[in-house]
Amino acid sequence: MSVIPDTDDSTRTAAVDVRVFHRNMDIQPGATPTTSDPTTSGRSHPEPVGPTSVVLGAGPLSIDEVVAVARHGARIDLDGAALDGVAASRRIIEALASDPEPHYGISTGFGALATTFIEPTRRAQLQASLVRSHAAGSGEVVEREVVRSLMTLRLSTLMTGRTGVRVETVRAYAAMLNAAITPVVREYGSLGCSGDLAPLAHCALAVMGEGEVTDMSGRVRPAADALADADLQPVQLAEKEGLALINGTDGMLGMLALAVDDLRMLLRTADVAAAMSVEGLLGTDAVFAADLQALRPQSGQAESAANLRLLLDGSPIVASHRGPQCTRVQDAYSLRCAPQVHGAARDTVDHAAMVAERELASAVDNPVLTPDGRVESNGNFHGAPVAYVLDFLAIAVADVASMSERRTDRFLDRSRSNGLPPFLAHEVGVDSGLMIAQYTAAGIVSELKRLAHPASVDSIPSSAMQEDHVSMGWAAARKLRRAIDGLSRVLAIEVMTAARGLDLRGPLEPAVGTGAVLRRVREQVTGPGPDRFLSPEIEAVTALVQSGEVLRAVTGAVGDLR
Repeated sequence: MSVIPDTDDSTRTAAVDVRVFHRNMDIQPGATPTTSDPTTSGRSHPEPVGPTSVVLGAGPLSIDEVVAVARHGARIDLDGAALDGVAASRRIIEALASDPEPHYGISTGFGALATTFIEPTRRAQLQASLVRSHAAGSGEVVEREVVRSLMTLRLSTLMTGRTGVRVETVRAYAAMLNAAITPVVREYGSLGCSGDLAPLAHCALAVMGEGEVTDMSGRVRPAADALADADLQPVQLAEKEGLALINGTDGMLGMLALAVDDLRMLLRTADVAAAMSVEGLLGTDAVFAADLQALRPQSGQAESAANLRLLLDGSPIVASHRGPQCTRVQDAYSLRCAPQVHGAARDTVDHAAMVAERELASAVDNPVLTPDGRVESNGNFHGAPVAYVLDFLAIAVADVASMSERRTDRFLDRSRSNGLPPFLAHEVGVDSGLMIAQYTAAGIVSELKRLAHPASVDSIPSSAMQEDHVSMGWAAARKLRRAIDGLSRVLAIEVMTAARGLDLRGPLEPAVGTGAVLRRVREQVTGPGPDRFLSPEIEAVTALVQSGEVLRAVTGAVGDLR
């Protein structure tokens, strides 16, 4: 990670070589992912971020395994025993296909056309037509990691043996993922019931050799050409397979798994930012004492308070105003109550992870093959369980960001900053300091409050009133991704602001943990001085937050946070 100086050293900014948060990953499956090393000014080096290969069987994936495939390019291997189960369930479907009695999705139409019998010679066309008509997305292209997550989760369901697809169709999905061929999926098209139909249909279309994909290099190409170059054959779908490939909550669930991964990192980063603010604003660490926190036995709160104690341990700045000479009675809520808010958000993430793990253990399809060989219609594709927690997370994200922005604002107000210059400006009256950086944080927080409005309370009937109540889980997931990006930026502005505040407390030194972050930030942006172009500095610190560099700086100095 190199620093690029301008002719005036005070305006230097950074070219930060880190993964782009929530954007398309270009890591090839099976390659060792790299991250930036905080001890070498960001020079890339291999560092494990999860398994480099994942075995898919009949059992559930973990959140970490989904993230490994979707975000870090882990290779997929298929369990042989599970493939035998897939083949056995397919034989049931083939027997039903020859039955003169109609069976939904096998020898009938779909949705409102479920009573229409389809002749055997037309059933392959039926499945292909289903996929083509349902691949009706519109808007911006969805991020590569999201598409990889939903394909991985659909493949996991296919491997349960409860969907009736053929082994060759299962292998085709795994081969596409391993070849880093990613279907082009559009932003709009899913109502979250019957599952994420349009996004999944775009993926199935690519397996058929139709539509568009991005290849390993990131180029958008016709699916047929990309498959041919990878020596992969398009699949001609047979009875039941079109339904099996598009009926599921995989898109919203994939985004939930990615969000849990992001938030587990960002909420620890929020503790780091809060500790820097408590220190820089001459707050007290006494309120974070374990015995006080134990009076309210919330697990997330206890973890956050323990992090704050570790981060502030031995701080010369905190020690400088501790004791009888301190006239402060209580800190503002944004400082004193950080463990309560951050902890509540942690507990919300834990609840969301529990729901995700249950969904990861599910075999969502309609109709579904039961273990005793029945083919039954059901409503398990409805996305309500996932949609609710996606909305719940957006509320927690907005609140954590709101508290962070309030701490930033305190630094800039000389009536509340305990002796710091107005707006942390170099020459008051001439310089504006970080005044407008707070505006940026405030604008993001305002948007996060709008994004916290739940999508799952909405429903628009579809399919001639057959699908008369839908979850909107896909929409809940899409807005949560934007909210998480916003949270990372608000935290970055707090870290940048607190770092300047800590500089201005010199010659007093910060604690070991917060000091490590200060030094890491200073590798990217300079400290107090005359006004300069701030936007690149905000982006550079945001990259440090989003890549986990801020957190790694802390753990390298004081050990892992809870």
